[in-house]
Amino acid sequence: MKQKYIIMITEEELENIKKRINSATPGPWKAQVEGRDFPLGGDTFIMTGEGEKRTEDIYLTGATIADIDFIANARQDVPTLIRELEELKRRIS
Repeated sequence: MKQKYIIMITEEELENIKKRINSATPGPWKAQVEGRDFPLGGDTFIMTGEGEKRTEDIYLTGATIADIDFIANARQDVPTLIRELEELKRRIS
């Protein structure tokens, strides 16, 4: 007996997430935490882009280190999750 799967996210919701991804500052993003990722002396921030494609850093007020790590990694994690979801949807349809 074939098992039936229900995908709860709508195509519209998925498209809205992809629009937000594509509108955000290009990645990768990387948390840079003073005292953890570099010696003391400087700010904690999210570095955006790499090499010649570096863009303006993101500074957050009131964020914990866990918040900064989460936000920075979400730039890479959410597109990965979207690709996985789309592949799963393709396989079960």
